[in-house]
Amino acid sequence: MEKPWLFLMLSSVFCCIARCEGIESPEFAVVHAEYDFEVRLYRESTWMTASVRDISFEKATWNGFHRVKLFQYIQGANLNSSRIRMTAPVLTSIVPGAGPLHSSAYLVLFYLPVKFQADPPVPLPELHLKPGKRPVHCVAVRKFSGYARDYNIVKEAEKLAVSLRRSPWANFTTSESNYAYSIAQYSSPFQIFGRLNEIWVDVQSSRLEECESSSVVSTF
Repeated sequence: MEKPWLFLMLSSVFCCIARCEGIESPEFAVVHAEYDFEVRLYRESTWMTASVRDISFEKATWNGFHRVKLFQYIQGANLNSSRIRMTAPVLTSIVPGAGPLHSSAYLVLFYLPVKFQADPPVPLPELHLKPGKRPVHCVAVRKFSGYARDYNIVKEAEKLAVSLRRSPWANFTTSESNYAYSIAQYSSPFQIFGRLNEIWVDVQSSRLEECESSSVVSTF
């Protein structure tokens, strides 16, 4: 049974996503758009990462972020005792392997606000968190609503794969990536309506130049 104080603290943090404007997110430009997916170019960015081995995507995300590691970090469990504002999305990357959902491990990532991009607060050692830079890169993205669950993320990833095979981006995803795919969650776990999630699949670096030269909608 979860402790009431933990539930209340989580609620106060994540309700910001549902109610507040100006939540920071990584910057990107759309370079290709179709009715059911788009390809984005993301700038270099710094994320704090929790490595989790668990039996499912849902449990890995909860244990990596909501239950302990990343949540404690943004609440001040770092050497500076800095409290860090919530950002979006919370990203869970599935590492290919032989475990559940064709994976053996998960990486749960928190995008650091601009204030901390160059110099992230150092997490307390017992959290086993690592900062890392994601280079300039392209990702194929499919949006979906509702809650991201073990049963529907696989279906949504398969739908994205089908869309990509029918597009100019066929044969240009995943082979160079360390991840099978990633799930981006933008909504508070306590938000019921209007939820936003995305499936992300990395596009090969061989098409990075094309990404950079063909952006059509900028959010920089």
